[in-house]
Amino acid sequence: MSWRGIIEAYRPFLPVSNKTPVVTLNEGNTPLIFSPRLSEMVGREASVYIKYEGLNPTGSFKDRGMTVAISRAIEKGSRAVICASTGNTSAAAAAYAARAGIDCFVLLPKGKIARGKLAQALMCGAKVIALRGNFDDALRLVRDIGENYPVAIVNSTNQDRIEGQKTAAFEIVDVLGEAPDYHFLPVGNAGNITAYWKGYREWREAGRSKKLPKMMGFEAAGAAPIFHEKVIKKPDTVATAIRIGNPASWKQAEMAISQSHGLMDIVTDDEILAAQKWLAMNDGIFVEPASAASIAGLIKCLGKASCRKCPLAAELRASLLPKAVTIVCTVTGHGLKDPDVVDLHHLKPVTVWPSRDRVIKAMGLSL
Repeated sequence: MSWRGIIEAYRPFLPVSNKTPVVTLNEGNTPLIFSPRLSEMVGREASVYIKYEGLNPTGSFKDRGMTVAISRAIEKGSRAVICASTGNTSAAAAAYAARAGIDCFVLLPKGKIARGKLAQALMCGAKVIALRGNFDDALRLVRDIGENYPVAIVNSTNQDRIEGQKTAAFEIVDVLGEAPDYHFLPVGNAGNITAYWKGYREWREAGRSKKLPKMMGFEAAGAAPIFHEKVIKKPDTVATAIRIGNPASWKQAEMAISQSHGLMDIVTDDEILAAQKWLAMNDGIFVEPASAASIAGLIKCLGKASCRKCPLAAELRASLLPKAVTIVCTVTGHGLKDPDVVDLHHLKPVTVWPSRDRVIKAMGLSL
């Protein structure tokens, strides 16, 4: 049968019934791509896979949670939804609200949203309100409005979002036949690491796997409240999707790290951009900067700059790493979400006059 979205694929494990009006764009079923070069970097016959969530309908993992959140909102009688966003949530909320035929309101920090994401929200008909503030200001107002007006909140504070997002963990186990040993993720509002951990635990309880992975979360250095154990009032990073100073799922993310014996660490903007370019040039996978935090995190763990608390680095140093270790890195959004980032890499076409000799010279071939 053709793929019909995560609700139909995993209905018994989601908070839906036969009466739930399913709003779907056939999200999920994203590829788990083997990376030979990252595997070689780890060594010891390791297998590193990239979970490419940028191939969801609106280009990010947010679609998984939004299909459940919007479907449940319609079931409860909502005719409008609202969200705070750094970009991807707004795109997903607008698209699924449009599909459902209801209104969508988006609050976002003015001038801090990647152009590709803003375009998606606007084109799908959302009422976008830009605030002279940050994401945390937007989320505070969304919570206030949701509690006092007839609009459903579809941020990850809505448990239905987490329920939908956990299905990515189901898919990984279904493909590999077992949970990985390590799972690397970018961390912003922390809903995704919370959801993956929930998914892995539920799949083990259902007898679909025998083990659980160590959850390895990476925040941007300029927006790292969980790592620094304090709210960041003015978060700053090139990775706009994780530019958050007070995550909604903070405690749940800490629980996932603690229970899995994993790690919460940071990567700098330079490390993020380097990983973004490396992934595109070595594996052909173009992701937005925030997505590259997971790749940057893995590279950091393998290098001399690895955190002393890093379990992967410790196992490598002590030669205790299983010979056939399996690692998954989630990349959360497509690179076309933020096309302007190419300027930060100082990449541009070579311009020449239309003659064969000039083109051959530009190609670097002998005349």
